[in-house]
Amino acid sequence: MAKTMKATFGAGCFWGVEHIFRSVPGVISVTSGYEGGTLDSPSYRDVCTGATGHAEVVEIEFDPAQVTYSELVHVFWELHDPTTLNRQGPDHGTQYRSAIFFHSPEQKADAEKSKEWAQQFFSRPIVTEITESGTFYAAEEYHQRYFERHGNHGCHIRRPLGR
Repeated sequence: MAKTMKATFGAGCFWGVEHIFRSVPGVISVTSGYEGGTLDSPSYRDVCTGATGHAEVVEIEFDPAQVTYSELVHVFWELHDPTTLNRQGPDHGTQYRSAIFFHSPEQKADAEKSKEWAQQFFSRPIVTEITESGTFYAAEEYHQRYFERHGNHGCHIRRPLGR
């Protein structure tokens, strides 16, 4: 069996982020959840207060023989506005911040290099945090595959950058 890797991104409401990453060839699974805060096992209600410090994120399991981490980071830049602090579309609060949680020194280097590259496509400074991955908490079941079950695609779209 091939070795898989993980990637974790916060780009606003996790429903749309999850939906887009599920369509990327080489992505095996995408789980909506929370990371980057101080409360163990937070609930959606806890995270929505903004007091826990968690971001809404997706944890992606992928096959690096089919899609590289760098390609996933590229998709990340394409699906949200990384220049808005604690806001994506109609959602605002620290839980909606733009964030990359890296799982290795190589992922950190790729994320930082990609951030520098992506800046050329935005007129304002990118505010995305790049932080070491900590504990990921899966969101409640009703958040998983939300758009597949409810027939919506939210406010996330992919805008090609430098292709």
